[in-house]
Amino acid sequence: MVIGLDAGGTKLLGASLDEGLELGPRVRHTWAGEGRDATLEVIARAVEDIRAQAGDVEAVGLGVPSLVDWDDGVSRWSNHLPLDDLPLRDLMTERLGLPVVVDNDGNLAVLAEHREGAARDSSNAVFLAMGTGIGGGLVLDGKVYRGSHGYAGEFGHMVVDHDGADCPGACPGRGCLEALASGRAIGVAGERAARDAPDSALGRRLAESGAVLGQVVTELAHEGDAAARAVLADVGRRLGAGLTGIVNALDPDVVVIGGGAVTAGDLLLDPAREVVAARALPPVARAVRIVPARFGEEAGLLGAGLLARELL
Repeated sequence: MVIGLDAGGTKLLGASLDEGLELGPRVRHTWAGEGRDATLEVIARAVEDIRAQAGDVEAVGLGVPSLVDWDDGVSRWSNHLPLDDLPLRDLMTERLGLPVVVDNDGNLAVLAEHREGAARDSSNAVFLAMGTGIGGGLVLDGKVYRGSHGYAGEFGHMVVDHDGADCPGACPGRGCLEALASGRAIGVAGERAARDAPDSALGRRLAESGAVLGQVVTELAHEGDAAARAVLADVGRRLGAGLTGIVNALDPDVVVIGGGAVTAGDLLLDPAREVVAARALPPVARAVRIVPARFGEEAGLLGAGLLARELL
């Protein structure tokens, strides 16, 4: 039995994983603005909560939204959590009394989708997780590609618009794909659309609650609200612009879209597919598939569990 944890910008998901790759007891914590010590405490408590339900555990895999030095398990820089220059692997190993392996959350998600999910049997695959930010992972020639230091796959920080908005969080960039097409970006665009169409369901929700989050836009779009559907279509086209550059550069068999925003389904993905079909190099556009993740928001924790099993 191992434990997989996926620490995102606003939530932590965790579960045990048995020899048959079945997920056992799960935990879910939300966070916003915690300091470093509090963040580490939430991670440790999640492990203990799972151990209390699952029994004997032999290792822990931890995915974080961070540039992780693959050789020493040090979190070098994170756009959303206070984990800069932190020897995360060694700290958590000592604290938990268990072997711990740490990797970027996008790498772990693409590992899960490539082994058991939507990218299975592909040689070259790209994964984008659309949540608070945009995480990414890359499989080349059947193996997770981490780059020279462990920092590869940060597709969310590709610059799509040179004069675009500042990227959220600690990223020094402007016009990054994360600023244009993340779950947070859906919420920002949703609020703008709600102000422009106050009589829409989106506008009424803004008037009632004072804010519109990405999941609210998706919910109302599925219910047929035209303003919410227009937001998803626009964000989908922005996503497609980013994907065009990715597929032209890498020629993958498949692009897998995961994270919380993928619950929008084809309302988001079809506009992205249309942009790729129109703007990518024709042979690339004809060959690539753009599909939702099989494991949804649990891809990262499943990949973390798979990596922990490899550690053993």
